[in-house]
Amino acid sequence: MAWLLLVLAGLFEVGWAIGLKYTDGFTRLWPTVGTVLAMVISLGLLGLAMKSLPVGTSYAVWVGVGAVGTAILGIVLLGEPANAGRLVSLGLIVAGIVGLKLSSPV
Repeated sequence: MAWLLLVLAGLFEVGWAIGLKYTDGFTRLWPTVGTVLAMVISLGLLGLAMKSLPVGTSYAVWVGVGAVGTAILGIVLLGEPANAGRLVSLGLIVAGIVGLKLSSPV
């Protein structure tokens, strides 16, 4: 259950990271409200996951899921480049997340 909470926390991190782009410097009300809500949910889920997972593993996976998801949505939604170097680098982050999961005692 902790791993599911952790992945959900990472997905909400993607939501707030992408949401920041749409807040226009926190000048647009509803994107700002959604972004702040996603931040609170993300941190709350991360905290719950850390009750039974190691802090280093939890934080690394949370950041990794957020980074990969945000980069992918940046490519899809915002027209950011999807060159080979970026895609290979994202694959390495995913490999690191999988490695942390496989080597976790929980």
